[in-house]
Amino acid sequence: MPASVSSSSPSPDKLVQTVDSILMGKDDEHGGVIVEMPTEPIDPITFVSLLKASMLHWKQKGIRGVWIKLPVELANLIEPMIQEGFYYHHAEPKDLMLVHWIPETINTLPPNASHRVSIGAFVMNENGEVLVVQEKNGKFQGTGLWKFPTGVVDEGEDICDAAVREVKEETGIDTKFVEVLAFSHKSFFEKSDLFFICMLQTLSSNIQKPKGEIEAAQWMAFEDYAAQPFVQNHDLLKQLAKICMLKRDGKYAGFSPVPTLTSFQNKPSNLYLNTKDINP
Repeated sequence: MPASVSSSSPSPDKLVQTVDSILMGKDDEHGGVIVEMPTEPIDPITFVSLLKASMLHWKQKGIRGVWIKLPVELANLIEPMIQEGFYYHHAEPKDLMLVHWIPETINTLPPNASHRVSIGAFVMNENGEVLVVQEKNGKFQGTGLWKFPTGVVDEGEDICDAAVREVKEETGIDTKFVEVLAFSHKSFFEKSDLFFICMLQTLSSNIQKPKGEIEAAQWMAFEDYAAQPFVQNHDLLKQLAKICMLKRDGKYAGFSPVPTLTSFQNKPSNLYLNTKDINP
């Protein structure tokens, strides 16, 4: 764990990483600095002294935005940081990110991630039946509604991987991702909620005993699924059922994943596009 540059054994309130009594951070790509605090305890008074000296140093260097990642073990430092002009940016289970904009100009620090992503899986077998589930909990509990397998995309997970994973977890069916058929945008806790309806191809057909939040799973004639009163009376579900039916009949082209690399980190990713009408 990072320690002070002092050659002697540091006391608990000196275990924070410093250089010449300045908090050590790394420069970001936009003229800012990022400080990741270690978990060892530090006296708030000592920390505030370091923070004040660091802020003066960063201001003289022309640093604009300061990001300090505070582990939950140092929650006692939140109030002192707020008093020094920092504010919450985002929280994770084990740490809190606080930020401060130094110059007297418009604050251009990006806001916290503003969306979540979820998927619905349209899976048909060789008999033209659609894979559906009933939920054990939530607003559909006890309603008898049969719905597509759905779930939230994990952090950093690709849409196609999430769709395959959710179907496997909820039904035991192995699948291969085919296309994104459509997506919707709505609000969730004052953030954007993106829902992607995905078509998958079956690699197995035997449904395993449901577990977790799923009460039951089965193959159902698509017409029976679409005819459910809840589907017919819910405009979004009715539209999605229409799209899925058109896709089943070969009258609709969705968006297939094309492997590519991200611009900045050069990491593998997928570009989703209509491969029927364009040659990538």
